[in-house]
Amino acid sequence: MLKRLLNLFTSGAKDSSKASNTRTSDGAALIPRDQHNISRKNISPAAIKIIKQLEDAGFAAYLVGGGVRDLLLGNHPKDFDVATNAKPEEVKRIFRSARIVGRRFQIVHVRMGREVIEVTTFRGHHEESSSVRSEDGMLLRDNVYGTLETDAMRRDFTVNALYYTLKDFSVIDYCNGMEDLKQRTLRIIGDPATRYKEDPVRILRALRFAAKLGFNLEPKTAKPIRELSGLLLNVSDARLFEEVLKLFLGGSATATFNLMREYDLLTHLFPGTDKALKAGDEIGANLIEQCMINTDKRIRGDKTVTPAFIYAALLWPALQQQFTLLSGQMTPTQAWGQAAQNVINQQLTRTAVPKRFLIPMREIWDLQQRLPSRLGMRALRTLDHPRFRAAYDFLLMREAAGEALDGLGVWWTNYQTANDEEREQMVKDIGKQGGAKAAGKPRRRRGPRKPKTDAAPGGNE
Repeated sequence: MLKRLLNLFTSGAKDSSKASNTRTSDGAALIPRDQHNISRKNISPAAIKIIKQLEDAGFAAYLVGGGVRDLLLGNHPKDFDVATNAKPEEVKRIFRSARIVGRRFQIVHVRMGREVIEVTTFRGHHEESSSVRSEDGMLLRDNVYGTLETDAMRRDFTVNALYYTLKDFSVIDYCNGMEDLKQRTLRIIGDPATRYKEDPVRILRALRFAAKLGFNLEPKTAKPIRELSGLLLNVSDARLFEEVLKLFLGGSATATFNLMREYDLLTHLFPGTDKALKAGDEIGANLIEQCMINTDKRIRGDKTVTPAFIYAALLWPALQQQFTLLSGQMTPTQAWGQAAQNVINQQLTRTAVPKRFLIPMREIWDLQQRLPSRLGMRALRTLDHPRFRAAYDFLLMREAAGEALDGLGVWWTNYQTANDEEREQMVKDIGKQGGAKAAGKPRRRRGPRKPKTDAAPGGNE
């Protein structure tokens, strides 16, 4: 990444003095084609087509946001966004496949083949219209339109406020974003506290981008995060669920989770887990870290990751703490079921978790109780469970985190590759080691054997 950044800006080093004096009429820095590394061949053809169609219709249109940022960093963006002075209804008239979405600020999704390009109208300053805010300063409705300059000032971070134009292939920079790219700095545009109050999700975006890009949070950008993180409770639980997924499904889950702990965001997003980790659950912390490492590997390898597995890991420390508290009050089976329900109920007050993820998450948890039970046909029935593979991976993760499970992971690894005769022998072997232990149940204590009433006294001597 550092080498890419050096290559990015070395090409324009000779003309740096000339570039610094190149300004548009409204004060933006203009970086010409020979002083940046963006090439049209790396831009989505669909995005280029949309920009050209908007221009042909008499509107201004630019590539903007993370796509421009990532191209400048030498990466390959998956998503491309377009900014224009055309209003949503005007965009929709140009593109038959367009669909207007969003409440707080309307945007347009334009479908081109398999791609969906997000098209937004230039945003204006709040004072220019009757934008609606909550008592905490959070924007509730914000369909305020403006110019290219005001749109740049309304974006969240300087490195996301860079615009690429197809007219002369230059990059337009109103917020000194190119310099922050060189310095590997994530800086919010405007007053940080005000911007976080307008939309508390910007707190999560700050940590996500810092982790994803490997950038440092600019001190003023970072300072209000702890103080204002409680405003996340004002965000809808459905939106928080989506934002949490973005935190962990972007290929930098490990760094993101570390930043969340550093800035104490778990207390608002995962209160049960936060309580368990602060109480000293090192194995729980290791398990989550192991999950994040594995998630990053799968994302980078273009493998699927289910939110059910991530949530199962994130809430595991809370589940263990609840299970320990309830175990002295009811049977182990009852305690486990009640602990799981308590953890889920608490989590649903913070982030929505759809049933399509809650149910498999619960199955992964419950299978952790069944995996030690292997006598008779139990092992085979567990192996045939549709959620076995996820539960098995979770078991291995628990062992990697330091939980002592008496080689249970190795046993199940061997059992999966064994033939029928070998499996039968493996079950017999653990039966010889101790039936109660193999069955996954605590051994019942036996009382002293009563003497037979019809036996002669001293008959055993």
